[in-house]
Amino acid sequence: MSNFVREGKPGIGCLYGVGVGPGDPELLTLKARRVLTEVPVIFVPKKAEENESIAESIISGLALHFESKLVRIVLPMLRNKHKLQEYRQRAADMIWQHLELGQDGAFINVGDPLFYGSFIHVVKVLQSSHPETKIEIVPGVSSINAAAARAVVPLASDDENIAVLSGDQKTETIRNALEKFDTVVFMKVNTIFDRLLGILEEMNLKDKSIYVRRCTTEAEEIVRDIGRLQGDKLDYFSLLIVRK
Repeated sequence: MSNFVREGKPGIGCLYGVGVGPGDPELLTLKARRVLTEVPVIFVPKKAEENESIAESIISGLALHFESKLVRIVLPMLRNKHKLQEYRQRAADMIWQHLELGQDGAFINVGDPLFYGSFIHVVKVLQSSHPETKIEIVPGVSSINAAAARAVVPLASDDENIAVLSGDQKTETIRNALEKFDTVVFMKVNTIFDRLLGILEEMNLKDKSIYVRRCTTEAEEIVRDIGRLQGDKLDYFSLLIVRK
């Protein structure tokens, strides 16, 4: 995917990709708060019409009365890539309707917009159809940084190396990362936890692992004895930090 560009055609509104952090409204940056206050429209991604948007729940905690300028966009989690692309195109079209009128807009994303964010896919489609689109990124606190902070565990120091793996990875990939890196963060471990636990036990790394679920929210959970989670149905918004 090509890099996003800030420059655009005069008269076209700017699309801000705004990271709203992992859950605690107080973790929004001052710039994110300012942009959300100033733009006339805020695009809110959600998995389904009936679902609550996590990103929206975060900014609603600011009590700044954004409701009147929210435009909700459905972006479901689907394995059907063709159907998923249709939703992304629809989202891009909705955003463009405002940008072409000269209105700036902010697409809010949990965590950081360029770190596994739905913003990445939507803006790719938008710029493919409208390359004159102006883009600006307002970075946010990622779940990795927030989880490390809540667990009070360093991610990397001095000349140490860190790796991030997401989703269902091959056993060989997991082992290689654990062997080569000082710290490995596993995202979305709900689908592979039991297999991952077995690998960590074999490599004597289970006691060097910390599980964090929905960090900085009321549902936050930090588990250092990760063996007790075996067989449990884990949260999608969970990660595991392994620090050797």
